[in-house]
Amino acid sequence: MARRSVKTIRNDVDLSSVLKMPDELPKPFTPQLLFGSDAPLELEIGSGKGMFIRKAADQFPQHNFLGIEIGNKFARLCAARLLGREQHNAVMVCGDAALILQEYVPDDFLEAVHVYFPDPWWKRAHRKRRILRTEVLQLIEQKLRFGGALHFWTDVEEYFLSTLELLKERTKLLGPFDVPEKTAENEDDYRTHFERRTRLHGGTVFRCEFKRNNDCGTANEKNGETGRRKSGQTGNLTQA
Repeated sequence: MARRSVKTIRNDVDLSSVLKMPDELPKPFTPQLLFGSDAPLELEIGSGKGMFIRKAADQFPQHNFLGIEIGNKFARLCAARLLGREQHNAVMVCGDAALILQEYVPDDFLEAVHVYFPDPWWKRAHRKRRILRTEVLQLIEQKLRFGGALHFWTDVEEYFLSTLELLKERTKLLGPFDVPEKTAENEDDYRTHFERRTRLHGGTVFRCEFKRNNDCGTANEKNGETGRRKSGQTGNLTQA
C-alpha cells in the first residue's frame, strides 16, 4: 500500500530543536547533548508521519527516541508533531539510516530498533534498495545492546519472510518471537498510520521481534522454538 500525500510544513516553522541533519548529530554520539539525558535510546527507521515516535515518546518518558526519515517532507512533518511537548525525549533526523547507524551510533548502545512498514521496493531488480538488507541487519545487531530488540512489521508477506531468512542466515539475533495483534478499540491501539490503514482495509500485518543475546543462544532459541516472550518480560518499549 503506497504512502499518501503529506502536507508541507511551512519553512518559517522553527524545527531546529526536534529536527537534525546527520552532520548536526554529536560525534562521538552523546545523548546528553541531543536529549538532555542519558536515558535508554530507541531508534525508529522510517518514521513516516510520526505517529509511532510521538506516541512512544509520550508513553515512555523514561526513554529517548531517535527517528530517522530519509524523505525531507516526512521528516519535517514528524518533527512538527514533536514540537511543543513538555518532555524533550524525541528527535528526528533527516537522512539515510544505514549511514547514521554506521557513522554515529555506538556499538552495543540501542535499547530497541523499530522498523514499521518499510518501502518493499516491489520490483525484483530494486530489492537491493530495501532498508532491511544484509549489511543493515548486521549493523542493527551490532548497535543493539545485549538484550535489546529489533521490531519489524510489514504488510508484505514476501518482504517479511525474506527478512526472517536473512536474519536467520546472516545474524545471531534470537527469534523470531511472536507479536500478537491487539484488538483496535481506539486510535491508541494502532502503532502507525500504515498499520491503521492496512487493518481498516482488511489487510494482514506481519509482525516479529528479535533480540540480541550475550551468548547468541542455542540453535533452538535462535530459531524461535523456545524462550517465547511472555507479556511484560522485555525491558524496551514495544510490548505489543
